[in-house]
Amino acid sequence: MSYNYKELGLVNTREMFKKANENGYAVPAFNFNNLEQALAIIEACAETGSPVILQCSKEVIEYIGATMIPLIAKGAVDYVKASGSEIPVALHLDHGSNFEMAKKCIDLGFSSVMFDGSHYPFAENISKTREIVEYAHLKNVTVEAELGVLAGVEEGKKVEKHEFTRPEEVENFVKQTGVDSLAIAIGTSHGAHKFKPGDDPKLKLEVLAEIERKIPGFPIVLHGSSAVPKQYIEMIKQYGGIIKDAIGISDTELRKATRSAVAKINVSTDGSLAFTGALRKALAEKPEEFDLKKYLGAAKEEMKAYYKTKIINVFGSEGAYKKSTIV
Repeated sequence: MSYNYKELGLVNTREMFKKANENGYAVPAFNFNNLEQALAIIEACAETGSPVILQCSKEVIEYIGATMIPLIAKGAVDYVKASGSEIPVALHLDHGSNFEMAKKCIDLGFSSVMFDGSHYPFAENISKTREIVEYAHLKNVTVEAELGVLAGVEEGKKVEKHEFTRPEEVENFVKQTGVDSLAIAIGTSHGAHKFKPGDDPKLKLEVLAEIERKIPGFPIVLHGSSAVPKQYIEMIKQYGGIIKDAIGISDTELRKATRSAVAKINVSTDGSLAFTGALRKALAEKPEEFDLKKYLGAAKEEMKAYYKTKIINVFGSEGAYKKSTIV
């Protein structure tokens, strides 16, 4: 089944990012892996009046099913309208690996796609990105690309070496590719085990500032920006889970970035940790429970509550649009 994203009520990210940059906040880009997580995200954003980018990876598209993803997004848009909210909703491919994947998602009704060519040589990253941009822009779909390499684990793929984005490359890259936003590497990291307790991870805000000078007003994206909340690490362990102690990027550091050119921040791990912790707790406290709605519902509500605090304290996007009248 093929859709134009406008048929689903979705928007691309162009106006979202323009408004975010003008008003000093960042748009939440939350990954979802199932229906409950999608509900947690859309309810949290509608209730706080925050714009939202629903995003999923190739692996999640395969898991849920390519024909189902656009319908989940349409359901999210319909929920927003029924609730009286006016938040814009985008559907985004996270870490697309090639032209074929990007094209498939655009034809499915995605309103935004990312091509991650950061592991290619600079010239090859440009040529591959430009090919996707040319196809996407024919359908008014926005494209995100990446310069620099984040260490950590993303969808089971481990990257050991971290390479900060080179400010001297960004202007040429943006000009030659025609991309709509740029993901950069300034100290964030993928996965739950970003940094060890005792570390003091800081963003390279001086690199961000130099990039902003090179491409003023251009939307910047941060990947790997989960905080890895201690309460969820402890909750998972308390109720039988096995997970290493770790920390992420602090809310304070991320809020500094949102006040500059950072228009989009990706968060996936935090949602999974909140969901998993609450799910384990619900199952442990009521081992006789087999009604999925009860324990999956508890996990959804925990993730939703956490994301509402994240929207207010980190993204600064609360009230950017009309809030839901259903809370």
